[in-house]
Amino acid sequence: MEIGEQMGFRSRKRCASGSRVAEEKAKDNLDDRDVEPTDRRLRKCHKVQDSLLSSASGFSNYRGVLNWCIIMLFLGNARLFLENIMKYGILVDPIQIISLFISDPYNWPATCLLLVSNVFVISIFFTEKLLAQGYIHEGFGLFLHSIIFSLLLLAPAIVIIYLPSINAVPAVIVLASYTVIFLKMYSYMQVNRWCREAQHMPTHKRKPIRSLSASSMGQVNGEAKQVLPVRYPDNLNYKDLSYFMFAPTLCYELSFPRSSRIRKRFLLRRLFEMVFLMQLIIGLTQQWMVPTIRNSMQPLMAMDLSRVVERMLKLAVPNHLIWLIFFYWFFHSTLNVLAELLRFGDREFYRDWWNSETVVYFWQNWNIPVHKWCVRHFYKPLIHAGVKRWHAQVAVFLLSAFFHEFLVSVPLRMFRLWAFMGMVIQIPLALIGGRMLSGYYGNAAVWLSLILGQPAVVLMYVHDYYVTHYSA
Repeated sequence: MEIGEQMGFRSRKRCASGSRVAEEKAKDNLDDRDVEPTDRRLRKCHKVQDSLLSSASGFSNYRGVLNWCIIMLFLGNARLFLENIMKYGILVDPIQIISLFISDPYNWPATCLLLVSNVFVISIFFTEKLLAQGYIHEGFGLFLHSIIFSLLLLAPAIVIIYLPSINAVPAVIVLASYTVIFLKMYSYMQVNRWCREAQHMPTHKRKPIRSLSASSMGQVNGEAKQVLPVRYPDNLNYKDLSYFMFAPTLCYELSFPRSSRIRKRFLLRRLFEMVFLMQLIIGLTQQWMVPTIRNSMQPLMAMDLSRVVERMLKLAVPNHLIWLIFFYWFFHSTLNVLAELLRFGDREFYRDWWNSETVVYFWQNWNIPVHKWCVRHFYKPLIHAGVKRWHAQVAVFLLSAFFHEFLVSVPLRMFRLWAFMGMVIQIPLALIGGRMLSGYYGNAAVWLSLILGQPAVVLMYVHDYYVTHYSA
C-alpha cells in the first residue's frame, strides 16, 4: 500500500510538473504583445481610445461642467445685479404692481370683462344643449357658434382699444383669459359635434371613440383612481363644464383621468413656488429690465446701430432669465397646483424642449396643452380635408403668430406686427435649420433664437410705443 501510494504521488507530481512545462511552452509561443510582465512597472498603460470631449468617445457625464456653468452664470448675474443696484438704487416696489389693479377705479372694466366672459361660455353651452335635444339643426347651430366665437375675440379687443383707462397689464390678463376660453370652448363645441356625428352613423360603420372618453384608470405617481365612463349627452351639465373650464387643459374629453387624492406636501411646495417666483419676476422686471429698456430709447431714436446691438445684448440676459422663470412658474408650479386641486391626472404640461435641435421640435414640446389643441383641432382636420402636411404646419405657425400678435398689439393699442413677423420668420428657420443643422449645432441655434429673438422684438415694441405716446 505504501509503495502504491508513493507511486501515485510520484505520478501526480510528474503530471503537475508536465502541466507546468506545457504552460511555460504555451507562454513562450505567445506573441510578445500578449505577454503579461512579471514586473508591475512594465505593464501596458496605453490602448486605443478617444478623448472624452470627442463625440466618438461615447462619454456623456458632464455634471461637473453643468455645475460650473451654473456657478459662472450665478456669479456673472450677481455682478450685474450689484452693478444695477449701485447705479439705480432699489427700484422694486410691489405696491406699484398692486396699484395697477385696485388704486384707480377706472381700471375695474378689466374685471368686468372677465365676468362678462361667462356669458359667452353659457351661450355656447346652451347652444350645445339645444343641438343635443334636437331643437335646432346643425347648420343653425354652426351659425350661432360662429357669432359667439367671433364676439368672444372681438368684444374684449374693442373695449380695450376704445377704453384707454384699461392699461396694458390688466389688458394682457383679460385677452389671455379670453384666448384660453376661446380655445377651450372651441374644443368643447367640436368634441360634442363629433359625438353627434358618431351617434348618427350606421351601426356597422361606428367606431369606438376612444379619444372622447378617458381610460378607466388614471394614474399619477403610482396612485390610480377609477373613472366611470361618460356618454353623450350626459356630459352636458354645469358640473362637467365648470370642471373643464378650470382644468389645466385646452382639449375637452367626456371624462378625464383623475388621481386618487390631493397630495398636500406637493401642493404646498407648488404654492410656495408660485408666490416666490411671481415676486421674483416682478422684482427682476422693475430692477433690471425697465432701466435697461429706458436707456435703450436714445440709441434707438438716434439709430446708432452699434449701441442698439449693445443694448439688445444687455437686455437679452434679464429677458431670457425672466422668461425661464415664467416658464417654470406657469407650466410647472401653477398648472400643477390646478391639477392637484382638481385631481387632474394628465400632468404632461411640457416635454424636453431644452434639448430641441430644431425650431419645430421646440414649438411641439414647450407648451403641450397648446400643442395638443393645435394637433387635434386644427392640424388633423386640415390633413383630413386634403391639405398637405407642410401647408398644414405653416397654417399652425400662422395661427400661433396671430394669437401672439393679438396678445401684444391690442393691449399696447398699436399694430406693428413685430410678434407676427417673429413667428413667420421661424418658418424658413425651421426648414433650413432642420436640413443643415443637427445635434449640438441645431440645439445651439435654437437657444440663440430664443435668447436674441425675444429682446429684439421687445425693443421694437418699446421703441414704437415710446414714439407713439411720448415722442412729443
